[in-house]
Amino acid sequence: MRNSKNLILVLSLLVSPFLKAQEIPVIEDRETAIIEPLRLSGPRVGMSYVPQIKDFGLAERFGDSTFNPNPYVAQFGWQFEWKYFETNGGSAGLFEVIPMIGGLDQGVIIPSINFITGYRTAEGFEFGAGPNFSLLSTGFSAAAGYAFKSEHMYFPINFAVTKSRDGLRYSMIFGFSKRRR
Repeated sequence: MRNSKNLILVLSLLVSPFLKAQEIPVIEDRETAIIEPLRLSGPRVGMSYVPQIKDFGLAERFGDSTFNPNPYVAQFGWQFEWKYFETNGGSAGLFEVIPMIGGLDQGVIIPSINFITGYRTAEGFEFGAGPNFSLLSTGFSAAAGYAFKSEHMYFPINFAVTKSRDGLRYSMIFGFSKRRR
């Protein structure tokens, strides 16, 4: 037993100089400015397709037995966006809070809110995911799109799919955001 312990100790001492732990890089560049996170917010409008809208009993909820909801629901809201990091190349990690009101085109108010965390490339492609809470149901949303950039403005166009226990909802949302510090 003692010989095997000594053998392990000798082998460990012989092999250890060749094993390296992951080294943490040290950035010596003091010239590159640290980029402050930006807050981007702005209006959003669009359309959602809710194929199972008749299953939600909206006529009873709104006290109107004649109400026959259309599965295409207009959306209006505001997006609050924060970049929590930005690379030197211009890509960014994002957190978004998006409260929306749907159904105004049908004379009803269907509130919802999304909390999305995602990523935008320097070229303007973006994707993200997070929880969705609405009067219809709760679910999980995944979104992807493109943000056109012009001077200090962003013009995002996004497609989102929300999965809930009641099925899928599809949304196409667009708007604009003014760049602010």
